[in-house]
Amino acid sequence: MALMKFRPDNFTLMLVATVLLASFLPATGQVASSFETLTTAAVALLFFLHGAKLSRQAILAGIMHWRLHLFIVGSTFVVFPLLGWALKPLLTPLVSPELYVGVMFLCVLPSTVQSSIAFVSMARGNIPAAICSASASTLLGVFITPLLVSVFVTAHGASGSLVDAVVKILLQLMLPFALGHLLQRWVGPFIKKHGKLTKVVDQGSILLVVYTAFSAAVVQGIWRQVSVTTLVGLLVISAIILALALLLTTFLSRRLGFSKEDEITAVFCGSKKSLVSGVPMAKVLFASSTVGMMVLPLMLFHQMQLMVCGVLAAKYAKRAQQLEGDKALGTAAAGK
Repeated sequence: MALMKFRPDNFTLMLVATVLLASFLPATGQVASSFETLTTAAVALLFFLHGAKLSRQAILAGIMHWRLHLFIVGSTFVVFPLLGWALKPLLTPLVSPELYVGVMFLCVLPSTVQSSIAFVSMARGNIPAAICSASASTLLGVFITPLLVSVFVTAHGASGSLVDAVVKILLQLMLPFALGHLLQRWVGPFIKKHGKLTKVVDQGSILLVVYTAFSAAVVQGIWRQVSVTTLVGLLVISAIILALALLLTTFLSRRLGFSKEDEITAVFCGSKKSLVSGVPMAKVLFASSTVGMMVLPLMLFHQMQLMVCGVLAAKYAKRAQQLEGDKALGTAAAGK
């Protein structure tokens, strides 16, 4: 029984299995394209389901939660860059100065959208606010990230093609969400009746993102471009920055008096960085010969944040289930 207490949950085991699968059997060629399409469809379905599931009142409440939105934007575009800058003297010896530029690029990127929403949903957080904050972070990042790059990093190139990223976000994420909400009257009852469907799509979309992203890293041969020592150094840097981000967002959200649902949203949306937005931004902002090194820290951090946040989301969800069970027992006892 003691060993079973420390056994990883099923979703964590699936995440580990997915990373191992991508490492030994990465998707390539047409298979990779098919997985990209499947991932896009899964994410679109996820937003469609949430759009159909959420009431108009819940969405408006999420939009109006300005304190939480400011907290997440501040964590993403102020706290993260300052962390990277302040830790530079301590962490640069772990890697080359050139590679730490990639770490700073990681710190000025926007938050993720699809995985943040999925983790908040799994952890039973404030989903409407998460959708608004994560989407706003990505849209703001199109404009803020190049400015922060010019302050903390040496930038090259123009940012005109970043408009395509905005259009892509609107079409792939917000359009399905709006469509699901418009069709809520017809599909909403079915989704509420089959609650496990949303959970399957939540977890499935995360697993697909992990597999496609990790496969791309393996196929590109990025691991052969750095030594084992440098790779370990990058992992240590990613772990330190992620741990500090998670601790700060948790501590500050509680100090500000956020509810547990808002705390979950603040932690998952305010501590993550987007690989989907980061790679195209790197291609625009940096010379082609340096893009690989610029995105390597992001790739490692991306995988680490998915693994760690998967464990955290499972713990938050388990805690919520226990509280619901305790309330149900209390209600039953009061009725006797």
